[in-house]
Amino acid sequence: MAIQVGDRLPDVTVFNTAAEPISLTTLATGRPLVLLFFPAAHTRVCEKELCTVRDGLAEYNQLGAEVYGLSVDTPWTLAAYARSLGLAFPLLSDYNREATRAFGLEISLRGLPGFAQRAAYVVDASGQIAWAWVAEVPAQEPPYPEVAAAVKALVEARASSRTGS
Repeated sequence: MAIQVGDRLPDVTVFNTAAEPISLTTLATGRPLVLLFFPAAHTRVCEKELCTVRDGLAEYNQLGAEVYGLSVDTPWTLAAYARSLGLAFPLLSDYNREATRAFGLEISLRGLPGFAQRAAYVVDASGQIAWAWVAEVPAQEPPYPEVAAAVKALVEARASSRTGS
């Protein structure tokens, strides 16, 4: 079953581009988190998605959000891919498919099993899923304005709870 709004971020292990293990739950560190699952590096739609996010990263930075891309590619493939695209946000390898399966995103592409469906999640500072979108087909891009709006709503809600308004 797919992760839903209101669920907790699953405690699964992914890898950074240096092949060091990272628990996904440790990424929720008191600030909004954007997780962008994409099927595979070096593919047209994935490149367009990551470059769109790269070009709009200043908005997420201004909101204090952390952005991560995740795919089932190896850490080394993702390191080269991030360099080739000039990404200023980390890509994480779900090579063992723990996150892909925990989020309910595993698909086959052209008969090849084990890819992650394209999806976007906004996670609040406590590790709860605040917003979710899963593509109907792998070629569908995320609704970028909605992702940013979900982060902005989290930031505004947190600010108003601090001021008591």
